[in-house]
Amino acid sequence: MKLRTEAEEWLRSKGTDQWSDPETGARAIGKWHEAIDEGRAWVVEDPAKSILATVSRGPVDRDFWTDEDRPESAFYLYKLIVSRAAAGRKLGARIVDWTSRVAAVEGRTWVRIDTWRSNTDLHAYYERIGFKHVRTESPDHRRSGWLAQRPVDALAHPDYLLRVGSPYVER
Repeated sequence: MKLRTEAEEWLRSKGTDQWSDPETGARAIGKWHEAIDEGRAWVVEDPAKSILATVSRGPVDRDFWTDEDRPESAFYLYKLIVSRAAAGRKLGARIVDWTSRVAAVEGRTWVRIDTWRSNTDLHAYYERIGFKHVRTESPDHRRSGWLAQRPVDALAHPDYLLRVGSPYVER
């Protein structure tokens, strides 16, 4: 949650309205808690055990993706947040590469995202790391809806992959 708070402040400083609406934020945080409770959220930590980033996976969002999109063919990436302390390390792209590797092992074809419609800097970032814009959906009750996908074999940094550690085991 600290990463989310830090990201909200950073986004505000950049002049974007992403994650600025309390009602939308409360719904998103509720979904994030579900992802954590269900084991669909991961963190990246440094050797000192500081949390540098987080990412979640979720179910297909039927406000955006249709049967024609073959939703079962994709890994749906959510809540990718990198701490400001880790900015500039290509960590976000490396996390997306990690999700691509997970998706490939599962036999999926795509990694898919939906982002805030008005955050054009974020759209450009995802396009730089290999995502292609599919379409933009604008349901009245949502502020995200810029849809993009990337083939699972399109790694941004194949020579700089994240090491996957053992899951936390309670002692």
